[in-house]
Amino acid sequence: MADSDGQRLQEVLDGRWAHVRRAAREQLGGSHFVTVQGESLEQARERITRLLRELPTDPGVAAGFPSEYGGSSDPGASVVSAEMLAHIDLSLMVKAGVQWGLFGGAVTALGTERHHAAYLRRILDAELLGCFAMTETGHGSDVQQLRTTCVYDPETETFDLHTPHEAARKDYIGNAARDGRMAVVFAQLITQGKRYGVHAWLVPIRDEDGTPLPGVTIGDDGHKAGLLGVDNGRLSFTHVRVPREVLLDRYGQVAPDGTYTSSIANDTRRFFTMLGTLVRGRVVVGGSASSAAKSALTIAVRYGEARRQFTAPGQDREVVLNDYLAHQRALLVPLATTYALHFAQEELVTALHEVQTSDSPPEDHRQRELESRAAGLKAAQTWHATRTIQACREACGGAGYLAENRLPGLKADTDVFTTFEGDNTVLLQLVAKGLLTGYRDAFGSLDGWGRATFVAEQVRSLVLERTAARALIQRLVSAVPGRDEDVALTDRGWHVRMFEDREKHLLEGAIRRLRKGSGFAAFNDVQDHVLKAASAHIDRVVLEAFVAAVDRAPGVPLLSKVCDLYALSVIEADKGWFLEHQRLTPARSKAVTAKVNDLLQQLRPHLRTLVDGFGIPDEWLDAAILREEAARQDVMAAHDAPGAAATATNLEVAPA
Repeated sequence: MADSDGQRLQEVLDGRWAHVRRAAREQLGGSHFVTVQGESLEQARERITRLLRELPTDPGVAAGFPSEYGGSSDPGASVVSAEMLAHIDLSLMVKAGVQWGLFGGAVTALGTERHHAAYLRRILDAELLGCFAMTETGHGSDVQQLRTTCVYDPETETFDLHTPHEAARKDYIGNAARDGRMAVVFAQLITQGKRYGVHAWLVPIRDEDGTPLPGVTIGDDGHKAGLLGVDNGRLSFTHVRVPREVLLDRYGQVAPDGTYTSSIANDTRRFFTMLGTLVRGRVVVGGSASSAAKSALTIAVRYGEARRQFTAPGQDREVVLNDYLAHQRALLVPLATTYALHFAQEELVTALHEVQTSDSPPEDHRQRELESRAAGLKAAQTWHATRTIQACREACGGAGYLAENRLPGLKADTDVFTTFEGDNTVLLQLVAKGLLTGYRDAFGSLDGWGRATFVAEQVRSLVLERTAARALIQRLVSAVPGRDEDVALTDRGWHVRMFEDREKHLLEGAIRRLRKGSGFAAFNDVQDHVLKAASAHIDRVVLEAFVAAVDRAPGVPLLSKVCDLYALSVIEADKGWFLEHQRLTPARSKAVTAKVNDLLQQLRPHLRTLVDGFGIPDEWLDAAILREEAARQDVMAAHDAPGAAATATNLEVAPA
């Protein structure tokens, strides 16, 4: 296709925050910010910290800060900026996310005006580097059961922050090992002998020279599988006295005499309200994982356009890798999924932006829907990135194993994405709980689920929540004939109906099974079932987002075929379920596979255009095989040119 087709795709993909993506390409252009191979641990950390302070903030990852403190009050822009930064260097993205998303975001969301006035401008300028100290060695996903305590003493008007045992140590904390001067520390608030649940304090951990303060023990997590430039560390506190004023007290206040007050009386609801304000970090992780997948696909697809392997019978030239069906299945199917996830992420970022910029507090159901969608998409995107980057590595053969070709670094840096900002399996449980009960009163604790939530009378059927394109989706589904055999395999309404039917059937089945018992055992016995229901729900949400995007872009017909490929590849991957439940006949199941292969052939000529639509500059991809690509193409062109045969042998290069 012509370059204009790739440009139109890029315009569609750039979406609502196109100005942020354009600014990133301009402000972060060239090679200054890109990953450096072969650094030592200390070199990587030093470089990332230096670059952090050079990052633009308008727009940038710090765009979500209030405008009166130097931000632009644009949380959507901050997420999209992080997605763009993830193309360049994932260590830099994570470091920026810790500083402005987690540390600064917690001060913004959980603090009050006095905290904002005292700290936000210094945080935005990266003058004050900080940490987000939530996770403990013994409690990761189960945040509500953290063991660190913070006990108020009215005589001194201070809190006593203490790590009672080794399992309560704060662990894997970004910015802790080297650079952090303060930390937002999450602990159990105790005053007047009563525990009020998890709250957050803004605690100094080092002096200006970088020396740990009295009572603060700091360790270094050292080498990790990836993210070399992020200084993850460990924090412990031995009866550290902190002033009453450093309690981030937007949702819970302690008076000088120790009296506790809150606008939210219920401890559990208050806890989830606090966590709900920090959902942006989860949205950033999912979007950044998709960025890494886009980078990997771009490298692999462009390599596959130039690399040749084996000669077809009767041909003089070896076959280009991208012409092989197996290669197309390895790259084009995940490429279609990447497109689908991109549009789902765009809807999610829009919902986040609208909730966090509203003049009034969000309605409970909107906040719950946002958190559930963020959890599910984070799981889907990070698992997809892990699978896709591995497929791209294999598609590039030995070249894909070389650090200079970026894929090993992308693989290593994103591996932890399935774990941090919420373990993916736990996040899918969160989605399932939202679907089954319509509310959440406990997160991460299966005991909580068993005690109160999954008793038979409290489990109700799902009322299918439509995505942003409600009217469009309903119109498409209503137009589908009754008999599947009469429906074209590319009928968009049939795709949606198949996804919806699977989701509803799985949920109804889970409810029937849960009604047979109560307590933890009842849930545990159907855990695999509810996780599959949650995954089916996310598949449906993603498809509907893609369908809406196709409808918004009638001038880009290529998108429609990519959407067909996404929908049919999901159905094909789960054809066992569809066959078992008589949603597909054996003949139609075979036809689905044949149609997937047909779509791959139709999309093959447009592979390069599809990855060009991501708009990733070559300098950001920073892969040696792409720098060699132009030279290789020149050689091939010279070889094929009339009259060039006599000299072509002098130009041949060995395959990469």
